[in-house]
Amino acid sequence: MRAGNLDRIVEIQRRTTGLDLYGTPVETWTTFATMRAQLLKNATDGREGARGHTTDAVLTFRTRYLDGVTLENRLTYQGQQFEIIGVSEIGRRVGLDITCRRAGP
Repeated sequence: MRAGNLDRIVEIQRRTTGLDLYGTPVETWTTFATMRAQLLKNATDGREGARGHTTDAVLTFRTRYLDGVTLENRLTYQGQQFEIIGVSEIGRRVGLDITCRRAGP
């Protein structure tokens, strides 16, 4: 993996529980890691589902290996949040291919 190809900056975030001003537990997202990545694929996935016909943006990022990235995490890229739908290891702890879908509107 060449460092010159890692030309994007992404954040891996984890869901945590914090307290609001009144002491009530609330779920928030905190940044687990900020790292450089290469954008491999930018596709749209048009499919028929329970909400009718939808179009989702599907992105695949290649990063250096980071232990602990799971499907419960989310990825932030250019101010947008993406749900991680696939993580595959490259080689023996050389890198990760992270496939994600845009979350929210």
